[in-house]
Amino acid sequence: MKVGIVGAGFVGAAASNALVLRGIPTEIVLVDMDESRAAAEAADVAHVAPFGAPVRVAWGHTADLVGSRVVVLTAGSAQTPGQSRLDLVSSNASIVASVVPEVLRHAPDAILLVATNPVDVMTSVAERCASEAGVAAGRVFGTGTMLDTARFRQIMAAAIGVDVTHVHAYVVGEHGDSEVLVWSSVDIAGQAPAEFASAMGGAFTDEDRRRVEDEVVHAADAIIRGKGATYFGVAAVIARAVEVILRDRRSILTVSATSLDYGCALSLPRLVSGSGIVRELGVSVDEDEQQRLESSAAVLREHLLIV
Repeated sequence: MKVGIVGAGFVGAAASNALVLRGIPTEIVLVDMDESRAAAEAADVAHVAPFGAPVRVAWGHTADLVGSRVVVLTAGSAQTPGQSRLDLVSSNASIVASVVPEVLRHAPDAILLVATNPVDVMTSVAERCASEAGVAAGRVFGTGTMLDTARFRQIMAAAIGVDVTHVHAYVVGEHGDSEVLVWSSVDIAGQAPAEFASAMGGAFTDEDRRRVEDEVVHAADAIIRGKGATYFGVAAVIARAVEVILRDRRSILTVSATSLDYGCALSLPRLVSGSGIVRELGVSVDEDEQQRLESSAAVLREHLLIV
């Protein structure tokens, strides 16, 4: 099972490393315009195999993507301190628009997983290019709010004092400042946060909720200020999505794809299998969350006008 990764920067390299440690594919090919960087990262990750799984890791060109089951797009400019993800629209849209046709020329049967930011707008660009090549929409999607959802669950678990595997919660909409934390459907052992906290002899207040939301929404900003970039979290997201595809897990992931209801690519819970997106499931939201989701979609539709 071969996976191609286009973009050998921090995210592409970290994703390769995560895939090897988890033993998900049998082969990885790293592609980058900076061939020396791609070669160096491939060599470095290849040395992980003796401690992880016997995955073959190499660098190459787009022609070497032939036979890939999944191709991950990470190429593009990274977010810097003070930037929003949407500030990257113009520069990264041109990169994605040039890369996708080349990828599909050599790997026409691959599922395309977009991780380049702003991921929702870049997913729309990739979907458009793939459609022109005759590729079904369900075979192109973005990592979306998978990372935001993971952050929400992890931060909630820490706040309430429980193993993160017991926290079920979603972040939907834009992977960015207008994202929506769906508090109305948070489930901890079948209970709402306040009920669970009470059962544990504690409390979960409105102030706790505001603190959790602020930490989730601004998590990337804090990391970028401290170390210049985020890559380990999204690498784990990529590894998880690739695993779902290669092993046909039929998992529910908050990936980004065009929703007819919202007129743009944005994240909602979707059933993902070995063939890509099977179905958009949606999520139960209250009136305020619905309004915020519609506002998030409006932000994304506005940025689609410039790509």
